[in-house]
Amino acid sequence: NASEITKDKSPIQFRPEQQEAIDKTIKQFTKKNSSNQMLWNAKMRFGKTFASYQLAKQMGFKRILVLTFKPAVQTAWREDLLTHMDFEGWQFISRPMNVGEISADEQYARADKSKPIVCFGSFQDYLGVDNTTGGIKPKNEWVHTTNWDIVIFDEYHFGAWKDKAKNLFVQDEDKYEDDMSGYVNGNTVDENDLPITTNYYLYLSGTPFRALNSGEFIEEQIYNWTYSDEQSAKEKWVGENNPYEALPRMVMLTYKIPDSIQQVAKGGEYNEFDLNVFFSAEGKGENAKFVYEEYVQKWLDLIRGS
Repeated sequence: NASEITKDKSPIQFRPEQQEAIDKTIKQFTKKNSSNQMLWNAKMRFGKTFASYQLAKQMGFKRILVLTFKPAVQTAWREDLLTHMDFEGWQFISRPMNVGEISADEQYARADKSKPIVCFGSFQDYLGVDNTTGGIKPKNEWVHTTNWDIVIFDEYHFGAWKDKAKNLFVQDEDKYEDDMSGYVNGNTVDENDLPITTNYYLYLSGTPFRALNSGEFIEEQIYNWTYSDEQSAKEKWVGENNPYEALPRMVMLTYKIPDSIQQVAKGGEYNEFDLNVFFSAEGKGENAKFVYEEYVQKWLDLIRGS
């Protein structure tokens, strides 16, 4: 019960990089002929949850859908929203965590539609189909029929690039009109026929390497914040009230991999060492093995000091 939660009455003081991420995203979302997607490539401790809520607040969003392949992060999204006065009146909807709690669709039906609503869900749930009809689970239909202001993908690196997950979202506006008419007429549809619709997409990840390597986002659609950026900001802060003071010092090391080990994974346009090639594998079960097993073993020996 949100009314039973002690709320933090002090205003959120966003660090410079958090405000920069918010500002860059608002600029990207609002400029003429711009893309409607943004990636925050930000490490742990950045405060992606609070910053995402603040983005939604500044943009005036009322319908926010948070999706993840890692349902365990639900608690953080819920507590950050309901325990702070900056989001007074905002409502959080999610799959029941305890016996006796009402379902998410019933929570949405009872929610005050004049106030912001945050729905948290997992891809594992929304990708599932009704065993009887082969279509959308009845309890999830409201997610598909609501036009969301923004969809936020949390822990994006866990698998949101999968084709099946992408099929949850509308790809063609003309096709969407046909899909909706079929739904209204009572025809059986599946999650591909009745996709989730939204005006904007925000992707959150500390390790979005696949998305970056695939060219899924162009430079202006990415905000980067690394541990190196954090440590540099901590050292360069001038004056009192250093917001990074409580963050521990980090020591980052790099290994110089000998040519005799890295040569198998070099090539391509820039003749760079490719981790995906170096650790590529083949086979399944007991027959699974590294393609370059000998070189992987040499690398393991190297970092052990052998």
